[in-house]
Order: sequence, then structure tokens, then C-alpha cells
Amino acid sequence: MTYKLSDNSKKNRASVDPRLIEISNLALSISTVDFGHGPLSGSRTASEQKKLFDSKLSMADGIKHRSRHQEGKALDFYAFKDGKASWNEEDLAVVAAAFLTASIQLGAGYEIRWGGLFKSFKDMPHVELVE
Repeated sequence: MTYKLSDNSKKNRASVDPRLIEISNLALSISTVDFGHGPLSGSRTASEQKKLFDSKLSMADGIKHRSRHQEGKALDFYAFKDGKASWNEEDLAVVAAAFLTASIQLGAGYEIRWGGLFKSFKDMPHVELVE
């Protein structure tokens, strides 16, 4: 199955590091689960980050503890199943595996970490560049 990102998903990731866009593109061709990128999936302002922190959706408050999203070095995703967004952990893990595989295939300079493996805060729909 070949998947294609919507224009909105492309727009939502447009401000991140170009390597994350390359990884996302390749992951889409590898993944057995379709995915997309929501409105706050890419770069975020301090204010946007603070709102996520206050909602307990992030450990980074955007001020004292900055998110990798504020640097354009992180990208979130959601699985897309049965015509709608899904945060089912199994589906997210399949998408994350595609992101990890894509980063390995692209080689040096494309290493990522998956938030599903974070010890302090499990962030299943999150990948970030390792630098």
C-alpha cells in the first residue's frame, strides 16, 4: 500500500529540520500503517509548548525546559486508520518502526529517538533528532 501525506500534514511539518521531513517521507513509503502530522506536530512557540505542558501532554514547559519542537528538531505523528486519526499504541509503534527504519536507511546525521522508549514520559507519537 502506498500512502500520501495530506497538504495539511505537509504544512504542519514544514518548519522542522529538513532531515525530519526526509525521514517522514521515507517512513511513509515503509509503514504498513498510514500516518499524518497534526497542527502542533512540528515547530512550536513557547506559548504553544506551555499549553501542552499545562494540559499534561508534555514534560517540557517551553520556558525553563524547552522542547525539541521549539528548535524544529522533533516531529509528532498520528496513525491514520479507518479514515480517522488514531492514537492506538500498536498503530503508533508500527509508524515509529517505519520512522526508525527510515532514519537508519538515510544514514549518518539522521539518527532519531522515539518517544515511546522514553523512561520518564512515554510519548508514543514523537520522534526527535539525536544531536
